[in-house]
Amino acid sequence: MSRAPLPLAADERLIFALDVPGRAQALEWIDRLGDSVRFYKIGMELLASGEYFQVLDDLALQGKKAFVDLKFFDIPATVAGVVRGLGRWPVHYCTIHGWHPAMMQAAAEANAGSDMRLLAVTVLTSMDGQDLRSMGISGEPEEIVVERARAAQAAGIDGVIASGLEAGPIRRATGAGFSIVCPGIRPGGPAGDDQKRSVGVARAFADGADAIVVGRPIRQAADPRAAAEAIQAEILTAITK
Repeated sequence: MSRAPLPLAADERLIFALDVPGRAQALEWIDRLGDSVRFYKIGMELLASGEYFQVLDDLALQGKKAFVDLKFFDIPATVAGVVRGLGRWPVHYCTIHGWHPAMMQAAAEANAGSDMRLLAVTVLTSMDGQDLRSMGISGEPEEIVVERARAAQAAGIDGVIASGLEAGPIRRATGAGFSIVCPGIRPGGPAGDDQKRSVGVARAFADGADAIVVGRPIRQAADPRAAAEAIQAEILTAITK
């Protein structure tokens, strides 16, 4: 059975994608953003530096939450082992792929004694229906995402990563108490980049998202901290309506 969602304060619902090549750059961003961001996602780029776990400790020391986005996908025993080990670190969210029910169930069982919440990746926000068909997957993204969300919930996974476009259908299919985290958020609307299924901040929360992941709209802003603060204000308005 899925566990209760991670308790999040209003200003912890913005998760900044800390897509950097090393610890020095990570610390620069954490300092630059200050108290405008309290939750950080770290992924594969930082893993290659060999400093990944140092950054996890750095975030914990500064009172920040950490989201490990490594999208584990392997045989059930292997994924269970890595989830069990990761649960000993200061991690709040962790992603696994949502393609294999037995693997998800093994991961959920391995994570039973941890405060970490597991999120199943449904369909990447950089993919659309044509991409799915090229992989031999029939059905539109919304259909596949909802199917995988239901499978994740049945396997005991705590929530999903999904485009804000599918937040509403997922919430209707899974009910309250199942976490929905939406990446690829574009506050100003589609940006013509590799995110094919993106929405704005207000819509994601109106449709049932618990948190959003934002990277480039903050990182590429003339004033990143001001951009983060503006998103925080929009989130607060959205969740208090």
